[in-house]
Amino acid sequence: MCTAATYQTKDFYFGRTLDYYFSYGEEIVVTPRNWPLHFRGARSPESHFAMIGMAHMEEGQPLYYDAVNEKGLGMAGLNFVGNAVYGKEAPGRENVAQFELIPWILGQCADVGEARGLLAQTNITDTAFSDRLPVAGLHWMVADRSGCITVEAVREGLRIYDNPVGVLANNPPFPEQMSQLANYMHLSPKSPRNLFSDRLSLEPHSLGMGAWGLPGDLSSQSRFVRAAFVKMNSVSGDSESESVSQFFHILGAVGQQRGCSEAEEGEYEITIYTCCCNGDRGIYYYTTYGNHQISAVDMYREDLDGRELARYPLEEGEHILAQN
Repeated sequence: MCTAATYQTKDFYFGRTLDYYFSYGEEIVVTPRNWPLHFRGARSPESHFAMIGMAHMEEGQPLYYDAVNEKGLGMAGLNFVGNAVYGKEAPGRENVAQFELIPWILGQCADVGEARGLLAQTNITDTAFSDRLPVAGLHWMVADRSGCITVEAVREGLRIYDNPVGVLANNPPFPEQMSQLANYMHLSPKSPRNLFSDRLSLEPHSLGMGAWGLPGDLSSQSRFVRAAFVKMNSVSGDSESESVSQFFHILGAVGQQRGCSEAEEGEYEITIYTCCCNGDRGIYYYTTYGNHQISAVDMYREDLDGRELARYPLEEGEHILAQN
């Protein structure tokens, strides 16, 4: 399972957790402007924006989990099992396979408005990358500093929703995730006032009691509520270090620890990685389950007019600073 979020101080930040019980060997990949993008059933653009993100490399192709392009538009795909429905190729449409959607949008769109327009012309198909990699059921969050949308291909067709909280989890469908927030309207970062009875002298016995009832389990809906509450009440300075640190704290509220969520017998979901990308500067920050030190890859230190991918394996293994 996964959670995605946006955050804005002086710059715009976009990121996510990836929670699963095994890894495909993902790495950070920079796709420069002149690396050819080829699509199975849609036109291949002659030129495209550069992008940076997390991807699994398969047959020389980056299969992006999440990415941000040079214009500051970010996109992440999250599991949407049981609800995602993709179609067959349709005449008169841009037929884009599910695994191609992130480079299709980020390669051509400079902002959320352009992404919304291109998605309206797009038919997401159930074409598999290969026999070894079956089609994954996903939905997507797309965002920049101007706004955020959620994209869901369901039985009724392609649905595009405004996402005013800038947060997305897995299931249920996004309108139901949003509707659940009404159950938590009473939550507050402030200490609660006594509304129980004016005949009783009741006082808070701890800080944080305004958030009493905030769900703490690892289900998708609870992670959505928790991430939304933390993000919407988040306060930080606007420097790069303060903003990035705060973003990791926001997503730290929904991290998964090995042993708490069993996926199969003896196999447990963990937060394989957490990422935060500065969309304005093209810097991709990340941590992994085994390495809490924040690592960074700067897209603009690569040749963005080149024709070769830049690839960086994840820094694994805990980095501990010994002070004596």
